[in-house]
Amino acid sequence: MPSTMKALRFHGQKDLRLEEIPIPPVDKGKVKVKPSWVGICGTDLHEYLGGPNLCPTSPHPITGEKVPLTFGHEFSGIVEEVGEGVQEYKKGDRIVIQPIIYDNTCGACKAGQINCCYKNGFVGLSGWGGGLADFIVLDQMMIRHLPDNISLEVGALIEPLAVAWHAVTMANLQKGESVLILGGGPIGLAVIQCLRARNAGIIIVSEMAQRRKQFAKEFGADYVLDPTKDDIATRCREICDDQGVHVVFDAAGVQAGLDQAVEAVRARGTIVNIAVWEKDATITPNKFVFKERRWLGIATYVNGDFEAVMEAISDGRMNPKSMITKRIQLNEVEEEGFTALIIDKANQVKILVEMGGGK
Repeated sequence: MPSTMKALRFHGQKDLRLEEIPIPPVDKGKVKVKPSWVGICGTDLHEYLGGPNLCPTSPHPITGEKVPLTFGHEFSGIVEEVGEGVQEYKKGDRIVIQPIIYDNTCGACKAGQINCCYKNGFVGLSGWGGGLADFIVLDQMMIRHLPDNISLEVGALIEPLAVAWHAVTMANLQKGESVLILGGGPIGLAVIQCLRARNAGIIIVSEMAQRRKQFAKEFGADYVLDPTKDDIATRCREICDDQGVHVVFDAAGVQAGLDQAVEAVRARGTIVNIAVWEKDATITPNKFVFKERRWLGIATYVNGDFEAVMEAISDGRMNPKSMITKRIQLNEVEEEGFTALIIDKANQVKILVEMGGGK
């Protein structure tokens, strides 16, 4: 058996290297996985262009690791080997990875809020390996069985869909209520699908790129507005009983979008932020106070969200495969993956890397 493997490692800004690194041992309670398909996330792209930001430059408090680190946190795979004490998984099982790293001892974790752990991190960003490698060894608690009727390829979409599912859950959206989504990228499109699976009412999307407008329509948006041409807040009020939408999902993370969201949401409505902001934003508190509006920050997902998404795909309420706009190989990640997302962002939704771990 070989002792080393190939891994795509992030060393710093625009510095990705395909390297040979040791294969980790399969200790007690651990599972060795051969990745099958790995999605390139917007977070990966932000780290590549301007990082390290989320990737630690000093030892992470849980993993003890720092850059260089193996990228890849949205992925499916096949179980290669299990360690002592692992009974739920066996060699050949088809799985997906739930990549949140949490200490399970802080107050947030004890309350079941693992996504809010005070020391949290992510596989593929904070250590413990990543999907862009021949193998990864993780604790069995980070692995989920993939239903037989979901392909490994679609399995790589479960993680971003779980982000959207959790956001809809936290919004406390009621059946038939109206929604505005800012941004028709991967997360915005995932929110549309989760809303349709959960019987939302009118869905309005604000997006500039022509291809992404088409995707939004295909996935179930009722109205697709262009913020360079439409007054988003005025149109939302016109569409929704002269009051505005019940909930805004902000998947854009720009000041202009936040300003539109405040004006587009009705009294006692909620703005749900899913975006990771690159710059600080400002608000006018009185616009919240006098209409009793809420602004809610969302961080990824909790236990149960992966299962809910897989159930929705299995029973046909969601069919996300057309989110995949490009498939590439490991040695093409920088040029055909990251560069494509930079220069052809408007035409790409989710680029997957084929790793060879099953079909």
